[in-house]
Amino acid sequence: MRPAVRQIEGVMAVMPMANINTDAIIPSVWLRTATADMGKGLFGGYRYDGQGRERPDFVLNREPYRHARILLADENFGCGSSREAAVWALAGFGIGCVVAPGFADIFYENAFRNGLVAAIIDGETYRRLRDAAARGDAPAQAREPAPLCRVDLPTATITGPDGATYPFSIPASRARALMRGDDEIAMTLAHQPAIEAYYARMRAESAWLFPATLQRSSTP
Repeated sequence: MRPAVRQIEGVMAVMPMANINTDAIIPSVWLRTATADMGKGLFGGYRYDGQGRERPDFVLNREPYRHARILLADENFGCGSSREAAVWALAGFGIGCVVAPGFADIFYENAFRNGLVAAIIDGETYRRLRDAAARGDAPAQAREPAPLCRVDLPTATITGPDGATYPFSIPASRARALMRGDDEIAMTLAHQPAIEAYYARMRAESAWLFPATLQRSSTP
């Protein structure tokens, strides 16, 4: 089991780029030890210069996006390698949901296995959220603090920085698992009665598949 997720609320950071791959999400240099701070390594190639200093123009190095809970990106987020550490890095930074028009298949599955919400939106919703976030990203002295966004799993909706509500897509089974806090083992155990009934039927109908059953039945 893991913590249940029903709603994620917080600042939304925007990376208006398509095809952000897993090496960009967590560069391999951060994977050399088992104790590396994955959150600190998130987007390390963008966040730091060659001397390890923060690049002040990168979104996650600026307030209030240092505390972002939601990330908006363009098509095919998480492509490239299958490294699960890409999801660990996002979670380690504090990101609870990535919103994008599309995800690479392996990243998408890894996200749900680790309790990260991967919300799929259409292209028009992406543009509206991106533009609404840009309007709130004026110089700090000329604007209020960045408005909060909210991702609501029960209704599969996103309330954007503009206050408008947009739908997103998520498999119903995945949403239910996230809201219950089920990991994949718990999802499997939920079907335990059906699994046990299946094996009982198979033992009765196809005993040759179960050598131990055959051995007991042939003993005088």
